[in-house]
Amino acid sequence: MTIQDKIQGQIADAMRAKDQLRLDVLRMMKSAVKLKEVEKMKALEENEVLAVLNTLVKQRKDSIEQFRKGGREELAQKEEAEIKVIEEYLPAAASEEDIQRAVAEAIQETGAASMKDMGKVMKATLARLAGKSADGGRVSQLVKEKLSS
Repeated sequence: MTIQDKIQGQIADAMRAKDQLRLDVLRMMKSAVKLKEVEKMKALEENEVLAVLNTLVKQRKDSIEQFRKGGREELAQKEEAEIKVIEEYLPAAASEEDIQRAVAEAIQETGAASMKDMGKVMKATLARLAGKSADGGRVSQLVKEKLSS
């Protein structure tokens, strides 16, 4: 069963349960995936669907930050609830240890010695973390720390 099939099935369940927040988030997820399919003019692979969902989570996190700056805590909490629903469809997040190990292996593999090699290291690290959800900002921060020391 694909992620899209799960989302479609969960929409019906949310309607029956009259869970409006969940229903709204699931519909938003479905439409974001559909929009990406229309852009690409073909059905999306599972990893492409996951990329769309990761983008939605990132957008929500940015919104939370902005709402908190603006003193709109109730909107920030709504966005956090939406993130929880979206994350149900994402693979388990990479642990801090996993990220550090992937960064160390990528630096060794690429033979990186300075900040000039950051792009190569980032690419290799993210490839090692494929299949797990990892915060790109955190990965970037660790790569910078390792390369500058």
